[in-house]
Amino acid sequence: MAATAVRYLRSVGAATASPGAYEVTPRPRLRAVGEDERAGVDGREFRRVLGNFASGVTVVTARDADGPIGFACQSFASLSLDPPLVVFMVGRTSTTWPRIARAGVFCVNVLAEDQGALCRGFAVSGADKFAGVGHGPAPVTGSPLLDGVAAWIDCTVQAVHTGGDHLVVVGRVEALDARDDAMPLLFHRGRFGRLDV
Repeated sequence: MAATAVRYLRSVGAATASPGAYEVTPRPRLRAVGEDERAGVDGREFRRVLGNFASGVTVVTARDADGPIGFACQSFASLSLDPPLVVFMVGRTSTTWPRIARAGVFCVNVLAEDQGALCRGFAVSGADKFAGVGHGPAPVTGSPLLDGVAAWIDCTVQAVHTGGDHLVVVGRVEALDARDDAMPLLFHRGRFGRLDV
C-alpha cells in the first residue's frame, strides 16, 4: 500500500521526501569502554568496595550441539514480575557466553551453601566443567539443571544489552522451583559464606 502511494505521488510530480530531511548516522561501533569514558576510580579499589555487597552464587547453564556448557555467575538478579524476567551479567571476553547465546536458552542454578567446590569448578576456563557433576534437563529448555541446587530458573534469552566490559542478559522465565530445606551459598569479600539464621 505504501509503495503504491509513493509511485502515485512520483507520477504526479509530488515530492516523496524533503531534500536533506534525513541525516544518516553511522552505525555505532561495539566496544567495551572508550579511553575518554574511563572514570578516575582504581580497579582494585572498585573491587574492594563492591566486594562488601554480599551476593548469592549461581551457575548459568545451557546445552548446544557439543554438549552441556556453563559458567559461575554472581551477578544475577530478578528484574520483572510481569512479565517474569531475570538478568545476569557476563564478561564480553567469555568463551562460554557465545555458545549459550546461540542456544537461545539457559538455566540459572542457584547454588546451595555446600556447593562452593562446584562453583570453583565452573569458574575455571578450559576444563570439562561437567566432569562428575550430576544434572538433568530443565523442564522447558532442556538446559542442565544441576543436582542439589537451592533453586533453579529455566529461561529463554529475551534481550542482550552492552554494559561496559560486560553484557547484560535478560531472560524470560519459563519455569522455576526451589528447595524449602536449602540455604544459599553466599559470596562476600572474595570468599564464600553462609547465612547464620
